[in-house]
Formats: sequence, C-alpha cells, structure tokens
Amino acid sequence: MKQAQLEKLQSARLLSETKRAAPRPGTRPMDDASRRERRRRDAALGLVPFAVKLDGELVKTLHARATSHEGGMNALVAELLQKGLQAQK
Repeated sequence: MKQAQLEKLQSARLLSETKRAAPRPGTRPMDDASRRERRRRDAALGLVPFAVKLDGELVKTLHARATSHEGGMNALVAELLQKGLQAQK
C-alpha cells in the first residue's frame, strides 16, 4: 500500500472515531459504565425502549407539557398512552 493511501485510511479512521465519540447536541456526556448501569436499572423496573416517529408540532407540545410534569417526558407519555388506551375500551 502506498504512503498516501495509508494516510488516507488513517485519516478516515480518525474521523470515524471522532464522530462516534462526539456527544449529541442537548445531551450530557455519560461514560459507558453509567449507561450500562442505567440500562440495568431500567430493565429491573421492566422499562423497555420504544421509539416512534411523531409530527414536529406534537413533539413541541409534548416537550412543553413535560417540563411541568413531575415525571418528565417518560412519565407524561406513559400517562397519555394509558389514558388513550382506557378511552379505546
């Protein structure tokens, strides 16, 4: 392999590692141990990650309501889903 190709490969690896290590905007950095511990606690409580795609305006409304809700976003969404499911019966 030529020197230029080798340097290009090293540059790509470094860029990839940098992107992976960079925290997402609006999040606080956590080390892997705290993430693992949080996942263990959530699993012990029976919590399951559940991702959905929602309209942007709905998300803004949820964020606004979650700031005043004592349980935060997770508790608010769970409460709203429970109410919606009860109304369906």
